[in-house]
Amino acid sequence: MSLLDNAAHVESLTVLSRFRTDLYGCLPARADALFELTDALLCTDGAVRSLVDLTLTPEHRRGHGALYDALNCGRIQEDRLRAVLASLPLPKSADGRIVLAVDVSCWLRPDAPTSSDRLFCHVYGRAKNQAQMIPGWPYSFVAALEPGRTSWTAILDAIRLGPADDATAVTADQLRAVVGRLIAAGHWADGDPDILIVMDAGYDVTRLAFVLADLPVQLLGRIRSDRVLRLPKPPRLPGTTGRPPKHGPEFALDKPATWPQPQHTTTTATTRYGTAIATSWDRVHPRLTHRTCWIDHEGDLPIIEGTLIRLQVDHLPGDRAPKPVWLWSSAIGATADDVDRCWQAFLRRFDIEHTFRLFKQTLGWTVPKIRTPQAADRWTWLIIAAHTQLRLARPLTADLRRPWEKPAAPGRLTPARVRRGFRNLHANTALPASAPKPSKPGPGRPPGSKNRKPTPHYDVGKTVKRDLTMTARQQRTG
Repeated sequence: MSLLDNAAHVESLTVLSRFRTDLYGCLPARADALFELTDALLCTDGAVRSLVDLTLTPEHRRGHGALYDALNCGRIQEDRLRAVLASLPLPKSADGRIVLAVDVSCWLRPDAPTSSDRLFCHVYGRAKNQAQMIPGWPYSFVAALEPGRTSWTAILDAIRLGPADDATAVTADQLRAVVGRLIAAGHWADGDPDILIVMDAGYDVTRLAFVLADLPVQLLGRIRSDRVLRLPKPPRLPGTTGRPPKHGPEFALDKPATWPQPQHTTTTATTRYGTAIATSWDRVHPRLTHRTCWIDHEGDLPIIEGTLIRLQVDHLPGDRAPKPVWLWSSAIGATADDVDRCWQAFLRRFDIEHTFRLFKQTLGWTVPKIRTPQAADRWTWLIIAAHTQLRLARPLTADLRRPWEKPAAPGRLTPARVRRGFRNLHANTALPASAPKPSKPGPGRPPGSKNRKPTPHYDVGKTVKRDLTMTARQQRTG
């Protein structure tokens, strides 16, 4: 190993050890048990199949009672941990731009009637065009994306959506807080490119663009292919009488006859999708006609203009028939390079799906049968802390591949392969947890006694009915 490689190795190990120390400082109650539970996640062999099996690993030096007590009664300073995550090295695109992805992943709990704050989560069925609504806890994640095809992301925040929450309002507050922490950590300064935030069709991207207009961000989201948008209003000719229009002609995404001449058309050759053709139209906006989510907006409804992008490729993986993808960006006056940067960043959004798959299938995020949502929040943050340590340990672990697996290129280890070699690295990192003290198990419930305090059952779904019109709001407040 050269001196340069040795210095980089020492620096990476220092960053990992510092994060482990900071993580321990974010645990004010049951710190030792929570910290060793995270180590057990990182050092156990194979996927996590049950929560209690983690107590059998050598890194977890406490009993199963301490594990459940830590999840049920422990504490995690979430705001402090969020600041620690924002201070870590952050991946950026080739032009130095920070690209964030926001998405929701659900912890399904259909058989938990005694668990509160469950919502109906949209789940795709096995058959074509089939979907189900299953009770569970939805979590909104924000992650920084890396350039190029990879299964790595940097998780920066997670919030559980409750029955009384407006998903768009919660997402707006979440993104505002994440951007503020990134600016405070020095990842963005005046003169840097705007932070690009990518999202899928489940978000109201135009409303988020209006709410976050004061931040140095650019929003990009997929919209449905049957939407009808509006072009900018035409210039008013001299001598025209009557009320001037607020909107221009209709732009129906599924009716090419309504499409005007595009501002830019780019062609890019890709190795995965063939030739990609991106067409863009400037200053396209939706026509807001109903108050609904704009019930608190004073005055006339705003006109939120942006760039509309249509992406068409030759083929999809698996010889599936390609359909055009429609994207809307909050940027106005985008150039051809900006259009290419947008749709390429949108393709990188799917990297967060690899992170969700790792959380659920390998780290066992949705495996425990936890009753309270507060304990679920603690377990979720431990999963995020474990994934962050895997990301920091990428340049430190060796490729311990199975005989039937292909060798991975240097620096291209997947999170599962890094986790496979984390146990060899564990002893060289900071170990702030103290040794366990000898104790005796509690007496438990006396034999023959009955539980005279049954656990209450909770309904599933929203608990707050929002006003949809100004008349309904005036009747309720009047």
